[in-house]
Amino acid sequence: MLNISDNHLPPKAYPIGLMSTGKTKLPAWHWSFRRLLAVLLVIVLVFMFLPWTQNVRANGRVTTLRPEQRPQTVHATISGRIEHWYVTEGQAIKRGDTLVFLSEVKSDYFDPELVARVGDQVSAKKGSIDAYGQKAGALEDQIGAMRRELENKILQTRNKMEQARLKIESDTLKVVQARIDLQVAQRQLSGTKSLYDKGLEPLTKLEERRLKLQDAETKLVAAENQLGSSRNDLAIYTTELRLIQNETANKIAKTQSDRFSTLSDRFDAKANVSKLQIERENYARRQSFYYILAPQDGFVVQALKPGIGEIIKEGEPLLSIQPANYQLAVEIFVKPLDLPLLSVGSNVRFIFDGWPAFFFSGWPGVSLGTFGGYIVAIDRNISPNGKFRVLVSPDAADHPWPSAILPGGGAKGIALLSDVSVWYELWRVINGFPPDLYKSMPGSGNKAKEDKK
Repeated sequence: MLNISDNHLPPKAYPIGLMSTGKTKLPAWHWSFRRLLAVLLVIVLVFMFLPWTQNVRANGRVTTLRPEQRPQTVHATISGRIEHWYVTEGQAIKRGDTLVFLSEVKSDYFDPELVARVGDQVSAKKGSIDAYGQKAGALEDQIGAMRRELENKILQTRNKMEQARLKIESDTLKVVQARIDLQVAQRQLSGTKSLYDKGLEPLTKLEERRLKLQDAETKLVAAENQLGSSRNDLAIYTTELRLIQNETANKIAKTQSDRFSTLSDRFDAKANVSKLQIERENYARRQSFYYILAPQDGFVVQALKPGIGEIIKEGEPLLSIQPANYQLAVEIFVKPLDLPLLSVGSNVRFIFDGWPAFFFSGWPGVSLGTFGGYIVAIDRNISPNGKFRVLVSPDAADHPWPSAILPGGGAKGIALLSDVSVWYELWRVINGFPPDLYKSMPGSGNKAKEDKK
């Protein structure tokens, strides 16, 4: 039975037909079950070494790639009263189409001819500028005339001073001559008196010499007086010259002051003209703001201030529009723990709300109904929901996104990381380790997408 030796028992020695041997014999299905377990074990072992793509999942919503392509709100530039609506919700509009007409509510702008009246003020101020310029020119001419008059008066006074100097010289010579005549008369009187005392000259001769002496003294006094008068005239002319200079300088200074005041008034008038021109332009622009125009092509989404006669404030929203031309993108919000695993250019697969899809985690290549994209931007600051926003653009090399998707719809993003074995992924999940950090190698698809962008 144990096949230890080469000797064998005869067949009749075996207990054939005994009930115990029939009950202890293994059933036939047992061997099939063992084979099945072996096959399953082999399959599991093979499955453990299959490739597995690590991923990070995050929820998000459909948006647009550029900010100007996202839904926007049209605001009122000025305060006003709604008079007429030119559009309805859902209506297609073109850039520059009139949306709403407003009327004025501030009393400062009620005048319908406000712009024209301010224009008249501008014209009047411009006329005053010209008048101020002419006045300044006249004052400048007056200053020139005063200076010329001053030069003439100075020349005239200096001529008088020169005449006075010449007269002083002449009078000085007369005084000298009178002194000489006085000395001669004194000597003659002294000689005549000596002769008279000796009896050689008569008394009449002596009296004649005394009369000549007195006449010489009188001429000397007159000459000295004339000399003093000439010197006084010279002093008067000198003082007059200073007075003329000072008086004319004061007049010129006053005229220059008037001229500078006129120029100052002219500059003030120019400033007022500029201010009035600004006001006129502002009034004209304000009247153009009565009509709210469409900023771009799109569709009217919702009227935020319905009704006629409703008063709105400056900067208050009127309606929201959706741009007609936009490029779709998805913004997903990832946890701070998963943020270091993502980088610009990383692959992301999407499942859009309302679009049937079958996604096999770890094997994105065999998934159905998913669409590809790549990361184009990662926010530098955390969002209010405690996660980081990641913007993903469609992958041009993958299937195009459905045209039925609109901004605002929901999306589930699966960011694809590195490829590992299934046994490694199970070991990582059991131990709670994070996924491997994904980095694009040179020549990979992600690197090509980055170069393309």
